[in-house]
Amino acid sequence: MALKGLDIFKLTPKKNCKECGNPTCMAFAMKVAQGAVSIEACPYMSADAIATLSEATAPPMKTLKVGTGAAEHSIGGETVLHRHEKTFVSENLFAVSVCAGCIDSKLPEIEKVDYERIGERMYVEALNLEFTDKDSYVQLVEKASGKGRLLILDVKDAEAAEAALEKCAADKPILNGATPDNYAQFTEIAKKYGVVLGIGAPDIDALHDTVAAVEGLGYKDLVLDVTAATLKDTFANAVQVRRAALKDGDRTFGYPSIVNVKKLAEGDPHRQTALASLFVLKYGSIIVMEDMTYSQALPLYGLRQNIFTDPQKPMKVAPGIYPLNGADENSVCATTVDFALTYFVVSGELERSGVPVNLLISDAGGYSVLTAWAAGKFSAGSITKFIKENEIEDKIKNRTLIIPGKAAVLKGELQERLPEWNILVAPNEATNLVKFMKEL
Repeated sequence: MALKGLDIFKLTPKKNCKECGNPTCMAFAMKVAQGAVSIEACPYMSADAIATLSEATAPPMKTLKVGTGAAEHSIGGETVLHRHEKTFVSENLFAVSVCAGCIDSKLPEIEKVDYERIGERMYVEALNLEFTDKDSYVQLVEKASGKGRLLILDVKDAEAAEAALEKCAADKPILNGATPDNYAQFTEIAKKYGVVLGIGAPDIDALHDTVAAVEGLGYKDLVLDVTAATLKDTFANAVQVRRAALKDGDRTFGYPSIVNVKKLAEGDPHRQTALASLFVLKYGSIIVMEDMTYSQALPLYGLRQNIFTDPQKPMKVAPGIYPLNGADENSVCATTVDFALTYFVVSGELERSGVPVNLLISDAGGYSVLTAWAAGKFSAGSITKFIKENEIEDKIKNRTLIIPGKAAVLKGELQERLPEWNILVAPNEATNLVKFMKEL
């Protein structure tokens, strides 16, 4: 039941609340209804009222914490179907499926995919542990624990699941093994060890009934494995589950989802990459793949970062000195704005030139060159301030500074402010930077 601000205001225990009847209290109720403030922020609300209102005003999809320490992640909590409506909340996680016979060879390859892009670490966040037999599965869990990755126990054997959880329950893994046949037993195991329970079923109706049955047993820390026998059915499941929760208000489907693209395209890494990109958009909370190489990671993590970034906030790189092509204190300097797309285009062309250069990035509000210049965010004053505050002249001996061609108007004022520097204007188009740098 979605409550409006007036509903929350009416439910407030007026005899205990000093603010009731005050416009401030009504404003608070409106903020609670919009999700901007937690109902617990009201010191006069009774415990029963808090419990009732917290459930009524909770997001249509539950937010779950999985993993611990560096491997802790939030999944779920989504409120819209499309990012342009508002924004997505919890970015999807990528998992690689490992088994007892392949973990030793796969782990070193998994660890190679670990890099930073626009201030975000890009790496394989989870390991999907495939079941073969009890003894080897326990050994697999022991090897996978302590690797800084969320563990997903992909096992439908209750005895093996409990033996594995005895080894790794402290890591807060996901126990992905409940089905219409074993859900009661797996629910008790999940309760005992306090882990998130994954539920799968042959079809969407059976999945709904099984989730309802598990909720009836008093457990609601769930993820839904929507993977089916075919791509068509898997896609339909993912979309129907999300739409039912967000559009129809069916909280039985109000949980994050797992999509195993390995099962849909085993042995075909190109198809798995294409399918993973599909479910980044529609709507995998955790996407399980057979492997994750750089050629797969680069497009997938770039897509994920674009989709799960607030569309109203531009992506920015951190201000600082970025040495390219082995640049040192004797290399020339170049500068541009902190807008991520501009940075990657410019830095890519500078790297292609092979010429050592120190790329100076100042805070320009995340705008493009012309927009930042028009807004006063990228000016002779801001560039000079950045050079002085970051002690660039003490760190770099070279006194050549290349500015963007579209900001050529800044050259005269920059030369006045930085008389010891030789200010050069780069070409208008980044594609001409390679020739420009080689001829410099």
